[in-house]
Amino acid sequence: MPVVPHHPGWAADYRAEAAVVLAAMGDSLVAVHHIGSTAIPAISAKPIIDMLGVATTLEAVERATPALTALGYEAMGAFGIEGRRYFRKHDGGGTRTHHLHVFAAGSPHIARHLAFRDYLRANPDRAAAYSELKQTLAADPHSYVARKDPFVLAVEAEALAWAGRRNGY
Repeated sequence: MPVVPHHPGWAADYRAEAAVVLAAMGDSLVAVHHIGSTAIPAISAKPIIDMLGVATTLEAVERATPALTALGYEAMGAFGIEGRRYFRKHDGGGTRTHHLHVFAAGSPHIARHLAFRDYLRANPDRAAAYSELKQTLAADPHSYVARKDPFVLAVEAEALAWAGRRNGY
């Protein structure tokens, strides 16, 4: 999937899908956040809406999984990240449209994802550097994730320190 310039409609796409997911999962979901590159204005991204769900428990997510599959989500389990339940959705043509990463309330992964998003929103120079890197790496989709990981991990460390200072810890 190509990396494309930021589309202002991604925020509305997120809000519409988050409302559907919240309704389907009911009380098992505390919140849904827009994360990933589509949540950061002015940077290029693969046109897939990433959402982070905060659940009461992972067991509650398991009980709500049939409601998500009824919406067209494919349940992928932890998919490489302990404590996560990952879901992905495709449109009628088979193109991936949404990712849903669900963690139980209190998971450190929640703070990590939100800090990364908020840091890049607040630091346009770092966001621009990330956007440029993504555009460069998109030419080789097979190594895209592996080659952007060092940058993401470095920015994530900056973001967590920044979030800690903002929150007084």
